[in-house]
Amino acid sequence: MRQPAHGGNLAWAAALAGCPPSAILDFSASISPLGPPKSAIAAIESQLDHLRHYPDPDYRELRLALSHFHQLPPEWILPGNGSAELLSLAGRELAQLAATALITPAFGDYYRALAAYHAQVLEFPSLVFRTSQLIFDKVQKTKDKGLLLNNPHNPTGVLFSREAILPYLEKFALVVVDEAFMDFLPPGQEQSLIQVVQEYPNLVILRSLTKFYTLPGLRLGYAIAHPERLRRWQLWRDPWPVNTLAAAAAVAVVQDKEFQEQTWAWLPPARNQLFAGLALIPGLQPLESAANFLLVESQQSSSQLQQNLLQHHQIFIRDCLSFPELGDRYFRVAVRCWSDNQRLLEALSLVNKLGV
Repeated sequence: MRQPAHGGNLAWAAALAGCPPSAILDFSASISPLGPPKSAIAAIESQLDHLRHYPDPDYRELRLALSHFHQLPPEWILPGNGSAELLSLAGRELAQLAATALITPAFGDYYRALAAYHAQVLEFPSLVFRTSQLIFDKVQKTKDKGLLLNNPHNPTGVLFSREAILPYLEKFALVVVDEAFMDFLPPGQEQSLIQVVQEYPNLVILRSLTKFYTLPGLRLGYAIAHPERLRRWQLWRDPWPVNTLAAAAAVAVVQDKEFQEQTWAWLPPARNQLFAGLALIPGLQPLESAANFLLVESQQSSSQLQQNLLQHHQIFIRDCLSFPELGDRYFRVAVRCWSDNQRLLEALSLVNKLGV
């Protein structure tokens, strides 16, 4: 079975571990362990009788719920089949420009979306390992180029300030900001550009509802951008990309204030526990993160470490072989609940000590 390019491939992990997928403790996918929220399950159950009908192709109820959530007109929002579908549409748009700038290491799906439309890529090996600065000084001319970045950054977890990104909205023809992990920061700490999107017709923001609300199986995300751009995107895609159950769940969860507060209260202490425990293990150096995952530098092979953890402990971590700049000396782990984090730390300590 082929090595997965993304986290969360439990079929691959279970085959390597020699156990059923349900036995795997998954740290490879950066998904909240707290959900799905009860509100999402109730909404899905309420819509089962509606499966005999096509979804509303305009997703008016979902757009309205998201517009209330972000205090934006509904026409500035386009729901999609996960942010991956919307990234593909962004890739098509970026490919019409002379080139697209990427901070590396970069999320592998960016390359997929850009390569699908033969876009030229300009890579900027990054300072994001240790700093939140954005520097594109080597770009001689930017008005005919695009910029694609994520905030918080994946896989490092670095959070760029809003002020660090804003100048590039004046310099690049199109700026696509993937904020898939931004909702893990409470409103007072987030650095989202949603509040300025109506001021910049060249700005596109991508959001995911699957990570924060533990709904990756539903494939649900949305884009926020100028209505003219979103109308063009809608002409490029299938008429019903979001299914009825996913749309109903989305309407419910964005109104679930209790679950949102619970998540914001859970993450910082759980992340601190995992960071501190990793830092105590010889040969491991975790990086500070604003997201629900940690990038860890390892003195031993991360792919060998991944294999040992799977075969002897049924624990799945994310190697970083798909990030060429990181290679076999880094791995990424999601932040989970206290007991799961502790199980990972104990297994890593044992592997580090005994090799199993």
